[in-house]
Amino acid sequence: GLMITYCPFIYVCRAIRKSNCRHREGREAPCAYDDAFYPMLLYGVVQVVMSQIPDMHNMDWVSIVSAIMSFTYAFIGFALGFTQVVENGRIEGSITGLPAATPANKLWLIFEALADIAFSYPYPIVLIAIQDTLKSPPPENKTMKRASMAAVSITTFFYLCCGCFGYAAFGDNTPGNLLTGFEFFEPYWIVGFANACIVLHLVGGYQVYSQPQFAFVERWFSRKFPSNWLMNDLYSFKFPMFPPLRVNLFRLCFRTAYVASTTAIAMVFPYFNQVLGVLGAVNFWPLSVYFPVEMYFAQKKIRAWTSKWIALRAFSFAGFLVTVAGLIGSIQGLGEA
Repeated sequence: GLMITYCPFIYVCRAIRKSNCRHREGREAPCAYDDAFYPMLLYGVVQVVMSQIPDMHNMDWVSIVSAIMSFTYAFIGFALGFTQVVENGRIEGSITGLPAATPANKLWLIFEALADIAFSYPYPIVLIAIQDTLKSPPPENKTMKRASMAAVSITTFFYLCCGCFGYAAFGDNTPGNLLTGFEFFEPYWIVGFANACIVLHLVGGYQVYSQPQFAFVERWFSRKFPSNWLMNDLYSFKFPMFPPLRVNLFRLCFRTAYVASTTAIAMVFPYFNQVLGVLGAVNFWPLSVYFPVEMYFAQKKIRAWTSKWIALRAFSFAGFLVTVAGLIGSIQGLGEA
């Protein structure tokens, strides 16, 4: 799941540098920035520092900043797409989508697109972590029901707006990162600001994915070695103008190694849409469809072969087909990349 944050980060950093270069040197300047090593290394260093946040309960400000950044760049993308359609005076693209050389290539693109759509809904990955931070009363399940409805509705609205107006604005030339299509929009700082919002959102997103893993491993080791000084002792450091910093050596070493390993893996697979497609396909059916359906069966005691049982089984099977098709298409695209 952490690859979800690395790949867009590299893509966005490259877009910011290329946009600034072309505004400085002209529209026809090559401005090629294909080196992903240093941006990924910088991202890893930032995450090493951010990972020392003790737990999810100390991340309120990170979540708030990430949410604001997400709304900001999504709204800017939607507004720019709508503006471009109005300026063009027509809708670009076609109902059949991007053309392909052969029917087989078209099929691969359709499968990869299904995986990209599946990737757009990684909400179940962080659902339990969010629920763990809630307080009662009111009951957590009621709060989560309202929060889930609001989150899915809002994200669906922005995804549809950005996707539809982005394709209507650029047609078959729509870029993987919609904001790069507005490279020469004036004032161009708006696009740069939106890309910067994506960067800040990704920094916080990494922590949302990582903190549950950190908590699980550290709790397990703490219970396994309750009297070990490495697991339990805290050391305080005081820096001028900052509150005291309390450091645990195991947390420092483990989290640093964890971030370093994910950074190394991300450097091996610096491909954007293909990697996102693979991740989306792998996560979609088990987390978004299969387990929720099975838990609903168990909770409501749904009898086999009733109309509701058949409908939910058909829904689960359809989700499975989407996952298989998306995984095949994304792996094929990743192999080509």
